[in-house]
Amino acid sequence: MRSPPPHHHPKNPLSPGKSLTRTLSKPRTPRDPPPFLPAASVGSLRDAAAPLLPGSADGGGGPVMAARRGAAEALVLLLLWFAALEGAAGSEPPLKCEELRLGQYMCDEPKIDNSTQEPMNCTNHTAYVQCLPAPNITCKDHLGIEKVFTGREVGFYKPIECRNVNGYSYKVAVALSLFLGWLGADRFYLGYPALGLLKFCTVGFCGIGSLIDFILISMQIVGPSDGSSYIIDYYGARLTRLSITNATFRKMQTYP
Repeated sequence: MRSPPPHHHPKNPLSPGKSLTRTLSKPRTPRDPPPFLPAASVGSLRDAAAPLLPGSADGGGGPVMAARRGAAEALVLLLLWFAALEGAAGSEPPLKCEELRLGQYMCDEPKIDNSTQEPMNCTNHTAYVQCLPAPNITCKDHLGIEKVFTGREVGFYKPIECRNVNGYSYKVAVALSLFLGWLGADRFYLGYPALGLLKFCTVGFCGIGSLIDFILISMQIVGPSDGSSYIIDYYGARLTRLSITNATFRKMQTYP
């Protein structure tokens, strides 16, 4: 009796045996591409993910290193911004000595002329006194030279107000009005010959005109006819007239 032919199985690449052992003996590494991706796509993905892969030269640490890099760039930008501000502040023009505030300089007392009782070199109602900046003050002096002052150098000349006088003494005018006013001597002295002659002929308008002139001259309301000021002691009692101009301010009164 003949034995039946052996049963033949179809060839299977994953059948048990040698081929299966060969397939499983070579596991894929994490960097090997999946078998279903083309070679070009694998290269692009690998280049894009290279900074995030552990152990790479550029992206060691992944998102942590990126955050640190961003913080460092922000710090550098902040330092550059502060440096720009300091440079802008240092580029400002130097301060002029005339622009110093009170307490940063000291001005000398004006030199008084004994004959006029006004500051020397008074021209157009203005005289100048020298001012010395305080020590360690840096500014431009009146010659435009920037330097550090020690408290002994002249930084600038400050203008002060002075009066125009023409030889008419206040004391003489008051004395003439008091004792010889009824003869018109005060009016003659101040340059009003017509009123002086009228007072002389009327005996000071019977004394009433003499009394009025004495009050007006004493209060410095009547002055020399040429518009100049009386010669009065520089530190004496002087009358200051206040007038309302565009440079002054008068507060408006409010009524209840």
